[in-house]
Order: sequence, then structure tokens, then C-alpha cells
Amino acid sequence: MESLAKIALGGGCYWCTEAIFLSLRGVRNVDQGFVSSVGEQSDWSEAVVIRYHPGEISLKDLIEVHLHTHKSTAAHRMRNKYRSAVYTIDAGDDEKVRLVLKELQDGFSEKLITEILPFVDFKPSEERYWNYYYSQPEKPFCETYIAPKLRLLLNRFSNLVDPKMVQASL
Repeated sequence: MESLAKIALGGGCYWCTEAIFLSLRGVRNVDQGFVSSVGEQSDWSEAVVIRYHPGEISLKDLIEVHLHTHKSTAAHRMRNKYRSAVYTIDAGDDEKVRLVLKELQDGFSEKLITEILPFVDFKPSEERYWNYYYSQPEKPFCETYIAPKLRLLLNRFSNLVDPKMVQASL
């Protein structure tokens, strides 16, 4: 049995974020919904919880994909609900994430605003929204917002993508 690691990421709408990470090799499961962090239990943010195999995809790769597939350098007008964040779950991940963000900052012309927050709780979204993009890619939201992110993913991170997932849907 493979040992899976877990991380939670917030980067705008969870429909978009879910589609991105379902498309990557090494990712075994993506749950979309709402995450709370220490001090913000009443302030839930859209996010995904990702279970992945570290032997197939690294934490750094996941974070790099995350930073490039949402507005990680610009605040959203609904900042708390759609915050750019890495929610750390496993002990020791805070420092790993901090180092990764510092290293990846050089790839951006503006300062990253992505927060590192401790994961406290998760509420899944309604089941009808699960696998939103891959179950209905013809929807206007999917064509307008998600498909361009998947094209970017395929062009920039083709070595990490499961081509069966992305190419079949674009």
C-alpha cells in the first residue's frame, strides 16, 4: 500500500482548483470544499484537500502548479473566501512550504501573497459540484475559467500532467 501525503490549497474557486489537481500524475484524490484555519473557524475559504504520492509528484511541484494557475500575486476582492493559501496538515510542512515559496518567488515579477496557514477543519462542497469540470466541460464557466487554466497547465507543466485527463477534455 502506498503512503500518501496530504496538503490543502486555496486559490479561488474550488471548481478550478479541483480540475487542475485532478489532472496531475501522482495525485490520488482531490476533495473540494471549504477550509478553516486557526483563528478563523467562522471564516471558511474555498479550497481543495489533495492526497498525493510523494514518490510521483513533489510538494514543490504541487505548490508551483498552484501558484501559476491562480492569482497568487493579486488579492481577490472577496479575499477571505477566495484567498491564495497553502494549508499545512502534516507536522513540519510549514517550514517546507515556506522554503518552497521563497525559492519560487523568483519566478514571479510581483510578490506572492499566498499565505501559509495551519489546516483546522474541512467541509466538503455539495456532491453535485464534485468533479465539476470533468463531468460538464461544456458549461460556460468551465469554458471561460477552467479550460484556459488546463491549457496553461498542459503547456507549462506537461511533465506533471496525466495527458488522458487534460487532452480528452480540451
